[in-house]
This record gives sequence, C-alpha cells and structure tokens, in this order.
Amino acid sequence: MTGPAAAYLGLDLGTSGLKLTLVGENGSIVCESEADYDVRAPQPGHAETDPADWAAALESAAAKLSSSMTAADTAVNLRGIGVTGQMHGLVLTNDAGKPVRPAILWPDQRAAGCLAPWTRLDDGARGRLSNPIVAGMPGPALSWLRDFEPESRQAASQVTFPKDWLRGLLTGDRVTERTDASASLLWDVVADGWSPEAMELSGVSGDQLPALVACDELTGAVGESAGADSFGRFGWREVPVVAGGSDVACVLAALQKAQGAQRWHHTVVINLGTGIQILRPDAAPVPRLDAPTHLYADSDAGWYEMVAIQNGGLALSWAQQVLGFGWDEFVAAARSTPAGSAGASFSPFLTGERGLVADHDAKAAWSGLTPSVGRAELARSAFEALAFTVRRGLEALNFAAQAVVLTGGGARDPWVRQLIGDVLGQPLRYVPLRSASAVGAAVLAARGVGESLPVAAQVLDVVPAAESRTEAAYAGWLAAGKR
Repeated sequence: MTGPAAAYLGLDLGTSGLKLTLVGENGSIVCESEADYDVRAPQPGHAETDPADWAAALESAAAKLSSSMTAADTAVNLRGIGVTGQMHGLVLTNDAGKPVRPAILWPDQRAAGCLAPWTRLDDGARGRLSNPIVAGMPGPALSWLRDFEPESRQAASQVTFPKDWLRGLLTGDRVTERTDASASLLWDVVADGWSPEAMELSGVSGDQLPALVACDELTGAVGESAGADSFGRFGWREVPVVAGGSDVACVLAALQKAQGAQRWHHTVVINLGTGIQILRPDAAPVPRLDAPTHLYADSDAGWYEMVAIQNGGLALSWAQQVLGFGWDEFVAAARSTPAGSAGASFSPFLTGERGLVADHDAKAAWSGLTPSVGRAELARSAFEALAFTVRRGLEALNFAAQAVVLTGGGARDPWVRQLIGDVLGQPLRYVPLRSASAVGAAVLAARGVGESLPVAAQVLDVVPAAESRTEAAYAGWLAAGKR
C-alpha cells in the first residue's frame, strides 16, 4: 500500500496578498489558498505594511489550504517549502527579530529627496551598482530613515527583506540570498556582494545585513515558533525550508522548467500582471553607469536584465472600473472596436513610471476625444495602451530577441494575447502558469532536498495577424504622449 504522494509548497508573499501553492511531484497544482492585506499610505507617497499582517495572512491561508485539502480528502507527504515574494521591501527588526516599524515597500517614494548623494557616488562605485538610482529601494529608504526617523534606526539591529522575515517565522533563520540582495541597491553587481559605498551611504553595517546563502539552500525546518503554528494543524512539522528567491527570479525558474529549457537563448520574457516586467535572462554582470534598466541575480547564479513598468493591469483595472464594465463586457467592448480606438488615446501611468516608458511624474489621461468616441472606444484604447506599453518597454530593452515568452494573469484572455502579438509583430509563446512565482519557489524547495520538480503547463503559440492595423495606432499613441 502506497502512502501519500510527495509534494512541495510554494509560499508567495505578494504586495497585497499571500498565496500558498502546493505542487505535486508530477508538477501539477494540488491545492492553493490565499489571504489579502492592505498596503497603507499614512502620507502621500508612502507605502507600508505591518509585518504582523503578513503573519496573520499566513495563518489564514494555511487554514484555508487545510480546509480545502480536507474537503477534497487529499493527503500529501510535504517534502519541502520554498518562499518567494515582493522585491525591494525593507524590514527593520530588533535583536529578537521583531519589527520596530512597518515594512517600507517598493511603491514608496519618500526617499526621492535623498537620492542626490547616491547620484554623486564616484563613477566606479555607481557603475558597479549597475542599476537605476530610484526611490523605493532599500538603500535609499535606509537613508531616509536615518535622516527623518532616527528612532527607528536606533531601535533596529537587523535589516532584512519581506520574504526573509516571513521565512524566519517558520525556521528562526536570519539569512537572505542573491536575488533579493541584488535588488536592494546595496549590491555590487560586479563583485557579487554587498557594496561598501552603498552601505556607507545608507548608514548600515555588515553585521546588520543578513548572511547570504544559495536560493535552494536549506535554512532550517518548520519549528515551534508562532509562525510555524500555521502549519501545525496539518502535522507539517520539521519540514525542510529553503531560502527561496524574489518573485521575478522564481517566475523565471518556473518558466524554464515549464519549457524544459536548460538555458535561456536569445529570449525575452514578458510577465504581465499588476505591473509589467520585461526580462532578458542570461545577462552579464557588468558595470553600467546611470543604467536605464535593472540588473538582478537569478536563482541559478546568473543574472537577468529587467524593464520594470509599474502600470500594467493596475491601469487596465482602473479603466474598467471608471467605465463601469464587468470584465467580460470590458473585453467584448474592446474587441468590437477597430484598431486605433477612433483616435482616442489612453495614457496608463496612474503612478508615474521609472523613466524608460514614461517619466516618474507622468499621469494617466484620455486624449483625442471626439463625438465618435464612446465607452467601447475608451475600452479599446485602454487595452491598446497595455500592449503599446509592452512594446515600448521591449524597445527600451534594446535586445533583438529570437523568442518571446508571455506569462502572467494579465495575459489569460486569448484576445489580449493576440493584441499583444499583433502590436509586437512577433510570434509569442504563452505559458499559462498559475501562481508562477509560488511554483518557482516549490521548484527551489525540491532542489533543496535533491529532487527535480517538473512544472506542468501547456505552452500555447500566438501568431501575429498579417495585417493587424496596429502600427498606425501605436504611432498615434507615441505622438499623443510624446514618448
């Protein structure tokens, strides 16, 4: 008689919600659960979450997962847990590992006034950071805290990142790995280690930063801590936990498995969600002065280049709500309207941008409105703006890709995928992978215990229409925004 099948758990700590994804040894999703929490803005431009909300969400999601498994009469032999999550967040803790203030998150802009010393770093040090100097990164956020909230800095003995803090609830460890560390603006990309110059600017010492381990390295096992109680109800004690990786790095790990690829070759990955990430895997860790794109470590000792766009599905959802459509009605209205939206153009930059596709102070707006423009045309313009933003980001990457892989919840609708393919004028491979970052974390968990976890996903081809009539619409969109 055989026992329960082996499975691996991916824990994804997102910006506004936590997801648990249980992946079976054959690569299929066994069960999922999630719990939401708020991003707070105590002042304009601030973005924070109390880590206690993350702990409560873990408890809630674990209870839901347990209930779903019980209802389905499902039992598994949990072999490992991998943790992933949002990038660029900052958690300050005391000697006991307790947060001394709410976590500062990636949309936070309070450090914008503290960037001048960073931009004045000598060319050698700034080049080795090899990333844009922008607010919302842990390094500048630490500078802001030192100058404007010194009591928090004095109370804190450790600096860590969101997913690492949550993993510490399960295991008691205080480590991180390259994918999150390299996205902190505290990292020397060339030396592949903490940057002494950035540490000095941020006022943080080496003993305040977490120790570094590999993404698939075991950091401990689920113990008897408060956070570990979330899994006690399943009898999941002493389950090995690996360090994991950032959400984007774990998406890449999952996609690579789904395609059966050993290495990326001349490929661009477009991850379409609330934001848009356009990724060039297999990049080189070279010094770049005033770099326009991001360069971060992946989960396999390599690097990827990224164009990060804040306004993807975020702006599309806003337009849907403003126009008063349900989702299916929204798509149907847009599909029924010819390319070009009767001259209407949508600028989707609700939260500004990072300088490549639009300026940091860009605003959202409709323009080109005439009596011929109705709700359907406005809907079409919103979807076109999503596709045009993807194309603009791909152009900013300045990389001649031989293959383009599309993934993310924003690409689930076939018409949206086709629109993006038509606008790019290039075939796409769509990988319909639910919870890609959580699945990637499960892949790392399996590696940590010496197993290779497959990822089950049907890859779909998108062929652009021979005459899509989107080229003129794209030119009009560029002219309307003077991009």
